[in-house]
Amino acid sequence: MQLIQNTQSPSSTSFFIVGLTREGTKFRPSDWAERLCGLLSVMDDQKKMKYSRYVSPMHHNGEKVVFVDGRLYDSEPMAYRFLLNFAKDNELQQVEGNRIGHVHLKRIPVALAA
Repeated sequence: MQLIQNTQSPSSTSFFIVGLTREGTKFRPSDWAERLCGLLSVMDDQKKMKYSRYVSPMHHNGEKVVFVDGRLYDSEPMAYRFLLNFAKDNELQQVEGNRIGHVHLKRIPVALAA
């Protein structure tokens, strides 16, 4: 797992935000990944929440992670920087790339809107 070292200059690099602090403490609240991705979601015509195609909550090794596709920077650079800063401000681990190790990531389904 290669952690991102420098978050000062954003680029269009894909990365994961891992729900663990740099010290290894689990990040709370437990639904942080869904809440974070919900900020960039939309409601479809059936009033169901739909996550952005560039930001997805997932599970990896029992931890929640958020995948941020680097193409988000090309379409919404402020949103991309917000996610980088969220991870930095909360001292969360970040992993560069679109894969963490060789383990398949499991997507977290969108909760249905009431």
